[in-house]
This record gives sequence, structure tokens and C-alpha cells, in this order.
Amino acid sequence: MKKDIDIPVVEDVYVAIVYEWDDEMLTKVWNAYLINNKETAIEMAIIVSNGSNDTDKTATIRHGLGTLEGKSFKKFEPLQEEIFALDNVFSLSFFSNNRLFDKKYIFKKNTISSKALTTIPLIGKEGIITP
Repeated sequence: MKKDIDIPVVEDVYVAIVYEWDDEMLTKVWNAYLINNKETAIEMAIIVSNGSNDTDKTATIRHGLGTLEGKSFKKFEPLQEEIFALDNVFSLSFFSNNRLFDKKYIFKKNTISSKALTTIPLIGKEGIITP
């Protein structure tokens, strides 16, 4: 029976952690972005984020992002550097072409750092992206 269930694979949708200048704080900050690199829109996008390790756990945060058009992105959460010592998980659910998609994006502890920065497609800023 389990083999009969069709679970669609998420492609061309990513979570990126971007290190960028904040004009209000007058310093560089870390922000989480959802990137839709598909040609088509994703609808009713919801992200649930949390971080944990063997001894510590963050609060669970839910973000309703709505619709992201094709080839677009949306900032959804500022991040504090203290949580980078935790495994950070971003669970995404969305609809595309009337099908429900789900994917977990995991940033392992200590992988978010200024030493790991690359240019993020579509956004054009420095950050870390999950496959």
C-alpha cells in the first residue's frame, strides 16, 4: 500500500541563509529566505522553523508566506548567531499545480558561518543555501 502513494519531489525551491547589510541596525545580519527558482508560482507556502541539539532547543516559529511567483524570493526570518551552534530545521509545505509538496531543509550545527558564504542565485547576495 505504501508503494502506491505518490510523493512528489521538491525541485528548484530552496532555503538560504543570507548575510546582508541592515540599514536600520547599521551592521550585517543573518536572514532566512525562501527561493522559488521554478518557472511557476508556489502557493500557500508555510515554513516551520526550529533549532536543537542534545541539550538546547529553540522555540518553534511558523511563517505563512502565501504565494511566491516563479523566479522570486521572500525573506521570512531574522536569525541570531547564537542558534548557529544548533541544528536548524526549516520544514516547508506548499502547493504547486494543485499538488502538495513538503521538504525539510537542514543546516547542521556550525555550518552557518561567514567562512561558508557563496553567492546565492536569484538574490545575488552572499549566504549559505541548502540543496
